[in-house]
Amino acid sequence: MRITVLSSFYPLRGGISQFNASMLAGLGKCHDTRAVSFSRQYPDFLFPGKTQYVSPEDEAIPVKAEALVDTMNPLSWIKAARSIREWKPDLLVMKYWMSWFAPSLGYIARHAGCKSVVVLDNVIPHEAHWFDKPLTRYFLNGCTGFVAMSESVRQDLLSLRPDAPNILLPHPLYAHFGPKMAREEAASMLGTDPAKKTILFFGLIREYKGLDILLEAFRDLPEDYQLIVAGEPYGSFDKYRSLIDSIPGKERIHVFPDYIRDSEVKKFFSAADVAVLPYRSATQSGISSIAYHFDMPMIVTDVGGLKETIGGRGTGIVAPTPAPGAIREEILRYFGDALLRESCRDAIGKEKQRLGWDTFCSRLTDFAATL
Repeated sequence: MRITVLSSFYPLRGGISQFNASMLAGLGKCHDTRAVSFSRQYPDFLFPGKTQYVSPEDEAIPVKAEALVDTMNPLSWIKAARSIREWKPDLLVMKYWMSWFAPSLGYIARHAGCKSVVVLDNVIPHEAHWFDKPLTRYFLNGCTGFVAMSESVRQDLLSLRPDAPNILLPHPLYAHFGPKMAREEAASMLGTDPAKKTILFFGLIREYKGLDILLEAFRDLPEDYQLIVAGEPYGSFDKYRSLIDSIPGKERIHVFPDYIRDSEVKKFFSAADVAVLPYRSATQSGISSIAYHFDMPMIVTDVGGLKETIGGRGTGIVAPTPAPGAIREEILRYFGDALLRESCRDAIGKEKQRLGWDTFCSRLTDFAATL
């Protein structure tokens, strides 16, 4: 099968580009693939991070992709669709996560000359606007089939397009971060205490991810606990800094407010005991795939697909609400129960066998063949 994958690729950085690189490699094992990316992905006002592009320090693996699509220039959509059509693919695979991409990707899907399958990160964005649903409907109605990575995303899809052909495939595991380090070595590099119970908040810092909730939960934890916060803020970090400064044990909160390069990820997961995802809203989370790679259990909130993919699989525990008291109670329960911790790690081992990229890509193409 000839497959064009249209989404974010190197030199664009971040979890979505990492996902696409892994998916492209998986599809390329059995199919003839071509990667098409964006010449301009977002305008600056939609990207409050420091940069959309990898830097030499990121040590990202290059992916050969043609940057054809400028999301702000409809002429580029026409040229990209023509280029894809001339290559004569059997299938166009796209990734979708916010309505900004609906006009460009929706146009290209309609004019690519082949069927299209969309891997959905989100259908309804975490930080929604009035225009999200009409734009997303336009996009969805131009595509052939859909891959949802959680039941909540599938339900959002069907709420906007009830007849949408779809398949549910869980998020595969990331495996390009290298092996786990010795805890003492990782702690030494980060300046943390390897003897303390260590909680990790990892990934881009956005309002819906609830870092402030976790900080309030940490406020009343005993002195043998410490917290690592690692990730680039989307917007100002000032409110989190003020909150940290108000916590009596602020010296036990270790903050790394920068984009975390792939080669550095293992330090944070090797130095910690558990990852906490105190999200206010969610679909699924790529952080869980990284945690699985490092055999790390998670504490999550009962939002979106997190209960389904983590609590339901036994790879972590679920707080009933995204509230400081609920998060704190589950943290204390996790560290107070050795059998619970062992059970979570055993479940992660089973998930690692199930969630491979080869399986994901094979099921995606099998699904596409039915459309």
